[in-house]
Amino acid sequence: MSYFDQLIQVRHHIHWLIGTIFVLVILLEYSTPPPYVFGYLYIGAVLIASIRLNRQATIFVTSMAIVCTLLNLLIPGVEIVTPATVANRVITVLALGVTGWLGDRLQTYEQAITQQRLQIQAQEKLAQMREDFVSTLTHDLKTPLLGALETLQALRSGNFGPVSLAQHRVFDVMTRSHQKTLQLVETLMDIYHNDAEGLRLYPQRLDLLVLAEETITDVLPLATSRQIHLRVRDKNSDFRRSYYVNGDALQLSRVLVNLLSNAINHSRRGSSVEVVIGSDRGYYQVQIIDEGQGIPSDELPHLFDRFYQGQGDRQAKGTGLGLYLSRQIIEAHHGEIWAESYSQGAVFAFRLPAYMDQLPGPTTGKMIA
Repeated sequence: MSYFDQLIQVRHHIHWLIGTIFVLVILLEYSTPPPYVFGYLYIGAVLIASIRLNRQATIFVTSMAIVCTLLNLLIPGVEIVTPATVANRVITVLALGVTGWLGDRLQTYEQAITQQRLQIQAQEKLAQMREDFVSTLTHDLKTPLLGALETLQALRSGNFGPVSLAQHRVFDVMTRSHQKTLQLVETLMDIYHNDAEGLRLYPQRLDLLVLAEETITDVLPLATSRQIHLRVRDKNSDFRRSYYVNGDALQLSRVLVNLLSNAINHSRRGSSVEVVIGSDRGYYQVQIIDEGQGIPSDELPHLFDRFYQGQGDRQAKGTGLGLYLSRQIIEAHHGEIWAESYSQGAVFAFRLPAYMDQLPGPTTGKMIA
């Protein structure tokens, strides 16, 4: 039996049930004197119609119940109808009308909820299809990019013949461009993977100061090309201290690279970028301070949203992916990340819970400048 045939059979049973209720109530109503009101029993038929049938059927059943209730005042007509009897019938009619109206409202709300649920399901399916498409696209883009980088490396090495100085410069520009595109593709893949499956961490005890020093070494070529001076300093002491946290070294290094690259790219040539590390009530805080263009106050809450690009020149230069990924990583470490603006530049900062088994203490060391 098809679904359509089953639906017809169910409706047929409902019609029979409502008809049976009407027959029973009519027998009770018309076999007893008018003062005995059994019209309230029609409410059962009205409720069944409002739940299982459409709006027109509910209105028809309610109207028939009201007509049958009032008609009992005139039929069989063997007794005198008193005002009390009329009042009882009117109250019954009002109860039937209210029941029918409430049933109709309930049916309307259920239809609206069903429609909204279907729209949400369609939106979720569309979002899933979009994410699957982006994930597949980024994965497929990675292979040709890696092939292009390998080819450029072979060309630079002279595997296909002598390479002039001008050609070396062109190959360097192309290599940097492809590496930047590859990094963007990998970041996009990580973001969609984190949104879909969550960020997997491999936490260990690590020193934020050491991690910051290692990260500065990684971004030093970029800083040199833009003539940016990098420096790490302790906010709370002139001596070198250890700031241990329980974190994933690779992921936290990505956060520092993102924030440092952002600061370097938006700093004036010849200016400096500082990494300031300090402690604050059970947390260790890292600040990246640049001397570039500030950030409008109305854009600060949205900087770490996915694909967000503000109206200013500073935000327009980026894709909005690096800061969003940084937020994912820091929040996965139960930390907090934010940005501030001041007259001479901007501050991007994050803080993480301190590793409580060992408190930071003074040690001999150096300051990077």
